[in-house]
Amino acid sequence: MRLLLVGLALVCFSALGQGPELTWITPPDARLEVNGLPWYQENGGEWFRLPVKLKDSLPKEVWSLGQSPSGGRIRFRTDSNRLTIRLEYGSPPNMANMHAFGQTGVDLYVDGIYRATATAGKDAKAGAPTEFTYFDIQGGPRLERQITLYLPLYKPAKVLAIGVEKNARLSRARPFSIAKPVVFYGTSITQGGCASRPGMSYQAILGRMLNLDFVNLGFSGNGKGEPEVARMTAGIDASCFVLDFAQNNKTLESLREVYDPFIGTLREKHPETPILAITPIASSSERLGAAGERLEAMREHIRKVVARRIADGDRRLQLIEGTDLLGPDRLDGLVDGSHPNDLGFQWMADGLAARLGKLLGLNSARPPAWFSSR
Repeated sequence: MRLLLVGLALVCFSALGQGPELTWITPPDARLEVNGLPWYQENGGEWFRLPVKLKDSLPKEVWSLGQSPSGGRIRFRTDSNRLTIRLEYGSPPNMANMHAFGQTGVDLYVDGIYRATATAGKDAKAGAPTEFTYFDIQGGPRLERQITLYLPLYKPAKVLAIGVEKNARLSRARPFSIAKPVVFYGTSITQGGCASRPGMSYQAILGRMLNLDFVNLGFSGNGKGEPEVARMTAGIDASCFVLDFAQNNKTLESLREVYDPFIGTLREKHPETPILAITPIASSSERLGAAGERLEAMREHIRKVVARRIADGDRRLQLIEGTDLLGPDRLDGLVDGSHPNDLGFQWMADGLAARLGKLLGLNSARPPAWFSSR
């Protein structure tokens, strides 16, 4: 069986010739489960993270960032020996601190194991679809595989169709450990900056560790805790809310204006839903003056808000120190002094897994048995 998996990994990246004729499945389709985009059906199948009905009431920058489907996933099971995706990007990759795989990639995971990434080309533009074949195992045995496609972190994209062999079987993905998603709200770090590819954001890693669904409401430079965004977030029926948005506020005063009210808005609709409040992770510039003073003041404010609410009877609110996840002794986990790389995101996921698993009543932080069933 090991040989079969190695063969699959190799063929993903090889030059593929003409394979068997494909059946193209166009989303939305009942056999393709779309996770992480809570307003997908309401939006008529658009790959947005935000509800179209709120376009004019949300901050302009938040709406723009919400067009990138970070955290969105397509899941299904199939015994097809060929898998192809047809995508459309509005523009090519263009970021300095994230390469094309991280910004535009659509990652393929097979039974919980990474296999390949489709990306936007340098000539990508609206109206110019591109196709990418993830694997083509010609003559291989028919085996049912659990497919997960992680959508781009920082670039709008449209999944036009999924191609499988004409005689392939398709069915719904296996269920998550719990039905409701964990909702993450925060900054560019939350959105996925600067993971090397979508499957390496800390939420994606956590999702695989705990077999959890999740929603990513991270907005680069614009997760500031605005009241209208708080109300939108509270509209999601979540298993847990994870908050990490301090750094997007330029001053302690602006954080004070929004932090406690944001939690209050969540509590009005979800009095018993767990909330995890994360203080800022370490920054490489922290010990160089004002930047460190600002971050530490924000950490202390979050501690005080959480402590007061717990003292007032909120037993479903907990604090997590960001520096326990990625602290000043782990700066190799950063890309540009502020944003985690894959190592940093792995550390964050490792630090959150036990706490989140216990809070949600899960027995362990290990992947479900079917991840390694072959």
